[in-house]
Amino acid sequence: MRSTELYLSYVNEQDMMHFLKTVFHRYRHIGAYGLSIAVLVFLLKWLQWNFLIVDNSLDIYIGLIAVLFTVLGIWIALQLTRGRKADVVTVHQVQIVEAEPFRVDQVELEKLKLTTREYEVLQLMVKGHSNAEIAESLFLSLSTIKTHASNLFVKMDVTSRTKAIEKAKRLRITA
Repeated sequence: MRSTELYLSYVNEQDMMHFLKTVFHRYRHIGAYGLSIAVLVFLLKWLQWNFLIVDNSLDIYIGLIAVLFTVLGIWIALQLTRGRKADVVTVHQVQIVEAEPFRVDQVELEKLKLTTREYEVLQLMVKGHSNAEIAESLFLSLSTIKTHASNLFVKMDVTSRTKAIEKAKRLRITA
């Protein structure tokens, strides 16, 4: 820009500022009136809001509590159902291959050195019979069956019927 253009833009700015000052000075009462109206409207709205709160405070508190419990209920429901997965059932075809018939491992049976009666008691234990049922089926007294069971536990180096049955199946001396 040239220096004359700068001078003219400066003059135009000065004229514009002078014009605005004159307008504001001449019509300042209109500006004051508009500002006072705005303050009064704000004051009235504020008072209306306060009276609304005071008059209906119980309703507002009940409504806020209802909203709070609704949100809390939704959150709890989401927490409880988030981790659940639908059960999926899958169907597979299984081919059953006939196993070869069970064979008693005679070597293991001979290592234990069980008598015939002790072996019979063990076989009935594996089938799930109680001492009384074993005594009845072998035509022996209950104390005799308990003696045979005790001797059986010592020879098999176990402390209970369950362990004796498990060891017998593992050694393949009973089915």
